[in-house]
Amino acid sequence: MGHAELGRVGIWAMELRFGDPGVAVEVAAELEELGYGALWIPGGIDDAVLGDVDRLLSATRRIALCTGIINVWKQPAEGVAAWWNGQPADRQARALLGLGVSHGPLIGETWSKPLAVMRDYLDRLDAAGVPPSASCIAALGPKMIELAGQRTAGAHPYLVTPEHSAIARGILGPGKLVAPEQGVVLESDPAKARELARGALDHYRFLPNYRNNWLRLGFTQQEVDDLDDRLIDGLFAWGSAAQIAERVKAHHDAGADHVCLQVVSGGDFERTRQAYRELAAAVV
Repeated sequence: MGHAELGRVGIWAMELRFGDPGVAVEVAAELEELGYGALWIPGGIDDAVLGDVDRLLSATRRIALCTGIINVWKQPAEGVAAWWNGQPADRQARALLGLGVSHGPLIGETWSKPLAVMRDYLDRLDAAGVPPSASCIAALGPKMIELAGQRTAGAHPYLVTPEHSAIARGILGPGKLVAPEQGVVLESDPAKARELARGALDHYRFLPNYRNNWLRLGFTQQEVDDLDDRLIDGLFAWGSAAQIAERVKAHHDAGADHVCLQVVSGGDFERTRQAYRELAAAVV
C-alpha cells in the first residue's frame, strides 16, 4: 500500500483548523476544485487535530488530508491508530499522518531524546496495525530524515529552503516522499512582503530545532536573531504568483515530490483565499 496521492502542490493552512468551521469546509471544497492535491492541517499544539481531519474528509471527495503535524507528546500512538483503523478504506487512501517531535521549550520537563521518542511512537503504531506508508515525519536533521525513510512514507519538513529538499532527497534516496512546507507572500513590495514574513517567523526563531536547521543550511546566528533579509528571502517566497511558482519549481528540481504552500497574509483570510485562487493558476 502506497501513501496517499498528494499531487505536486498542496496547501498548509492554520485557518482550516482554527478558523470558522463552516468557512473551513467551504474553503477546503474550493481548494479541491482549484486542483490542489493535498490539505495539510496543523496539530502541533493539542491532541484534537484528527477530528478536524474527519470533518474535512467529509467535506471533500478527492483531495488528500494530511496532518502537519500530530504532536507525538500530546497524542498517544494508540489513539491515532484507533482513529486510522476506524476509517473506511476510501478515507484511509486520502489520509496521511504527519508526525512531529515538537520542541523542548514547548514540551518542558518531559522532553527527552527526540529520535528515541519517535522510534518508540512508530513501534506503537506498527503494533497497532498502522502501515508505514500511512505516516511521514516532520524531519529536519539528517538522523530524523533517515528515520523517516526507514520507517515511514518520508519527510515533511517545515520552514526550509530548496537546498534542504536536495539534502532530504539525498538522504532518502528515490521512492520516498519529500514534502516540504513553503511559506509564501503574494506581495511584490519588498518591504511589505518581508514585514508579513517576519511576523509569521518571529516566534519560530527561538525554537532550537528550527534554529539548528537554519544554521546547518548556512544562515548565521546573527541573521536568525535579526530575522535578516537573507533568512526571510531564503525561507519565504514572495512576489507575484509567477515568482512564487519559481520557488515551487526550485523545490521540485531539488527532489521534492510535493510542496505545500502556507500563504501568509497577516491574518486576512479573505486575502489568503484570493491568493489561493491566483496561485492555483500558476502552480497547480
